[in-house]
Amino acid sequence: MAINPHGSNPGAPFDVSPTPPAAPRRAFLRSGTGLATLGVVAVSGAGYLLYRPGNDRQLVFGTLAGAMQEVERLAGAAVQPLAPATAWSWSQTLEHCAQSIEFSLQGFPAPQSALFQNTLGAAAFNVFDLRGRMSHNLAEPIPGAPALDASTPDASAALARLRKAVQDFAAHAGPLQPHFAYGALSRVQYEQAHAMHLANHLSAFDVRG
Repeated sequence: MAINPHGSNPGAPFDVSPTPPAAPRRAFLRSGTGLATLGVVAVSGAGYLLYRPGNDRQLVFGTLAGAMQEVERLAGAAVQPLAPATAWSWSQTLEHCAQSIEFSLQGFPAPQSALFQNTLGAAAFNVFDLRGRMSHNLAEPIPGAPALDASTPDASAALARLRKAVQDFAAHAGPLQPHFAYGALSRVQYEQAHAMHLANHLSAFDVRG
């Protein structure tokens, strides 16, 4: 699999080998029913439509470490949003990604129902897993999360927060909290989810030429 056909990507190749527990759902998704399910999810307002904005770099990362290499590359240069790919600033994007990782350790403030997580949410995660990358509305906040700060262009505090969140995730030895939409995930799956989430958001930014 090409890691990033539109630019440099330090992330490792993404392992999308099916695991035995997910096999029935993967077969369900390959049949095409899963994609129809995702349409229902999108209509419900959960933001899991297989959505690709213009100017999307289609980055792919297999690990949080790989994703953070791209964060640091962008942070160390003159980063710019690739309109119309995102409506958020660089600082808001880093803060949003930090929130997601923090909530996986602390608990999400407004999770979907268990029924949603075990059906539509799980189907969405497996589609993203099969594709090797996720696609979602890049201006949709995490349900119940504090509003993102749009008052300052300085991203230093948001960058420090994201770095700490990634470090805390790596050091966390206890159970992880269910994802607000995907439900219970293993540690490997959660890192996968966070890496895909970062890749999707970082794809909407690049270094100013």
